[in-house]
Amino acid sequence: MSDSFETGNRVRREILGDKFVDKTEAAMTPLDEKYRKLTSEGLWGTVWASDGITLREKSMVTVAILAAGGLNEELGLHLHVAAKNGASREDIMEVILHVATYAGIPRSNQAIKVARAMWAQMDAAADAAKE
Repeated sequence: MSDSFETGNRVRREILGDKFVDKTEAAMTPLDEKYRKLTSEGLWGTVWASDGITLREKSMVTVAILAAGGLNEELGLHLHVAAKNGASREDIMEVILHVATYAGIPRSNQAIKVARAMWAQMDAAADAAKE
């Protein structure tokens, strides 16, 4: 495999976590190989591995794009990633406010619902870890 493929796999695991990546890879079939190569080399090995902007900034851009596109399943995942990469809840609400002016109130309303649900899950997990 190429260096960017290996870099992509490493970066993907750092950002999404081993558990998520292992689950995703277990569901892959030989038909997914070209898609896996594209995402590993291009998305993770080039874009996310780049040092052009910080991981926090990349996460906030990703949240904005997913919210604007109404891609709520991916949005939930990347809200968690954004928190891991240092974006505060206030940062995310500012991003969603910005999305409202360009993509519309209905998309931002959906993004807020997804964010609230994700934050509730994160809070519950944090509380459980304390016990």
